[in-house]
Amino acid sequence: MVDTGIFATTAEVQRKAGAHASATASAEAYVNDFMAQAESVINSMCRFNFSDAYAGLDADVKGILKLAASNLAAIYVISYDMSGFTTRTEAENMVNILRDGFLMAMSVLRDKKVQEFVNNA
Repeated sequence: MVDTGIFATTAEVQRKAGAHASATASAEAYVNDFMAQAESVINSMCRFNFSDAYAGLDADVKGILKLAASNLAAIYVISYDMSGFTTRTEAENMVNILRDGFLMAMSVLRDKKVQEFVNNA
């Protein structure tokens, strides 16, 4: 199987989910599903289809999309099964950190001036 995500790779999601993440949820098939969901959320929240426009986007915009999508997909991986983590608090802290990164990236992508930058890049 190959990566089917546009914004981020399985390896990037696995690194963010951490060493204690479920092997099942970290598998490429699951991550591909989580990435498809994350990309749809990002496109919908921004009301712009970054997936279709991805090839023509600036490297900075691609980096922000990678940040947002890999964080959200890693949250899905961790949430699938928290039993492998040292404590549930460890898993919840990772989710909170990833959520903060996702929300920051989304606030940047949704900013009108950033949207103008994206369209003119």
